[in-house]
Formats: sequence, C-alpha cells, structure tokens
Amino acid sequence: MKRKHIILLLIVSTCLAWEQTNRWLAHTHPVQPIIPKGWPAPVYDFKSNPLTKEGIALGKALFYDPILSKDGTVSCGSCHQSFSGFATYDHPLSHGIDNGFTQRNAPGIVNMAWQKKFNQDGGILHLDLQPLAPITAENEMGETITGVVEKLNKNETYRKKFREAFGVQTIVTADLGKALSQFVLTLVSYNSKYDRVMRGETKFILPEQLGYEIFTKKCVSCHPPPFFTDFSFRNAGLPLDDMLQDRGRMQITGNAADSLAFRVPSLRNVALSFPYGHDGRFATLQNVFEQYRSTQPRSAGTDPLLQKGIPLSNYEIGQLTAFLQTLTDSTLINNPAFLPEEQNRRQKQERDIHRNKGD
Repeated sequence: MKRKHIILLLIVSTCLAWEQTNRWLAHTHPVQPIIPKGWPAPVYDFKSNPLTKEGIALGKALFYDPILSKDGTVSCGSCHQSFSGFATYDHPLSHGIDNGFTQRNAPGIVNMAWQKKFNQDGGILHLDLQPLAPITAENEMGETITGVVEKLNKNETYRKKFREAFGVQTIVTADLGKALSQFVLTLVSYNSKYDRVMRGETKFILPEQLGYEIFTKKCVSCHPPPFFTDFSFRNAGLPLDDMLQDRGRMQITGNAADSLAFRVPSLRNVALSFPYGHDGRFATLQNVFEQYRSTQPRSAGTDPLLQKGIPLSNYEIGQLTAFLQTLTDSTLINNPAFLPEEQNRRQKQERDIHRNKGD
C-alpha cells in the first residue's frame, strides 16, 4: 500500500511539473532555430532547450556581463569578440582575470548547433556545459559555480529575467548553461559572399573563383563546407610550446597518439580572427600558408595529410587568400541582435548625430 502511495505521488508530481512547464511556455515567445537550406540537421537537442525570445535575451545579457568572472572584469564577450567572428582578436592568447593570460587563443563560436565536442581539445561534450569550463578556470574567469549562482540570485534583474525565460524562482546552474546556449545557438554564420555565390545570388570575381578551385583540391579534406571544418582533431605538425606545454587532445584522452592534436578550426570569418593556431603563434594567414607548405621534416605524430606539407606556390597562396576573404559574414558581425547593448547605443547616438547634422 505504501509503495502504491509513493508511485501515485510521483505521478502527480510529474503531472504538476509538466503543467507548470506548459504554463510557463505559454508565456514565452518561441524562436525557430536557423537551419540554412542544404545544411545537415543540427546535433543540438532543441527539444530539451527550446529557443525563446526571453531565453535568447537572457543569454545575451549573461554573455556580455563580467558578473560571471571572479573580479568582474571578464565576460564571455571579452574573448569571443563579435567583430572577430566571435573569436579572440589580435592577441595570441586570450586574456583572463588579474590581467593574466589563458593557455589558448579562443576560437570563433559560430554554428555551434552542429558541433558535438567543445574546446580545442574536445574535453566538453555538451554546449550547455561548455561555459562552466572558462567560468571556473583560474586563468580565465576564475569563479566558482556556487559563487556565480549566488551573485545571480542576489541580482533582482537576473532573477526577473530567469523567471521570464524559464519560469523559475531560484537560479540554478543548468538554467545558466541553457540561457548562454540559447544566445550562442543564434550565432549562425551562413550569409558570407561564399554562401551567396552557392545560392546563386552573386558570383566570385576571378581570384576568388581560382582560389575556390585550389581550395577544393588542396584544403577541403580538413575544411569541408558548409562549416569549413570536419570537427576532427589533428596533429598539424606544430612543435610543442615549451612554456605552455599544451598537448591538446592527449590531455583529455590520455592517449599518446593524440599528443598535439587539436580540433580543426572553422575557416568561416578567418580573415577577421587573427592571430591563428591554438596558441595564436601565427600572426597572419601568410604565416599559416608558409607553415603548411614547408617541406621541413615533421614529427612522427603529424597527421598523414600534412606529413609532407601542402605544395603551394606564391600564386596559389594569393588566390586562396582571395577565396578565404569570401568566408567573412558581415551580416553576422554587424547584426545588432548579437552586439553588446552598449555598442548598439553608441552606434545609435552616432547615427542620430549625423542625421541631425544633415538636417
């Protein structure tokens, strides 16, 4: 009899929970995920975290708020800068709290709905969990999960935003991750010149077309469209940095065969996201090309596709550079929906000033 009562109580509790969830969803505004025509289905489970106008707005606020860091100086947007395709711009290593440096150059975070493993070593297996790594890393945001959740629960503005987005009275870690994911999932890069050419809306100029043809012959194995990465982890033959001692994927798997293997980066917005490499060791695209066309012997663990380098003439490098420029998505990096609100306000003020001068 007692067991029946427990089962009945669980059924009632589950029904109440579903009713509460449905009541909350009725007061939110659903947003359909962006899935460009011809792209594969996303791997992210949108059913477990349906996009809403409220959730995305909350995620954006959190993304640009240094409240997530220990000393209130570093936000997600500090390393993932919108004007650089949401990657780290200009600095080899991303900056952390106390004016310190992290161990890597933060990559762009576009098209995350199609990615299964996160960080350059693939150590995180779900997008909702990924923010916990930089938040708690001592050389990044330096906080604790408990500390972040406490700060958010003491902030009435965020308590209100979480109620609107998730129908909760108390902020918990899971909803923090879901909110950040909702914003990041809207960062879909699919409107570069390359994309418009593929849709038949415009055409490449000659250097771009020639670069595209060279790319399909010599680069596409690791950087296939539409993501311009195969999401694999490869040893590109770069020597170990003696100071950083970053062995990449091996630090996750413990397998010596994974030493110095890092995720193949997406080339979308690559012209904006210098310097290059997991540790930002290459200042320019020219430096990258020089590395890959070098015929110097590489270590035994180098990926077979790169063991002998990639034969590239100066002419081919020029055409490839022209093609890579077509992967810049100006629509993405200039979209007010993705920019910090302070930047949007400044730009509006500037427009108003110019408009008044014109009058």
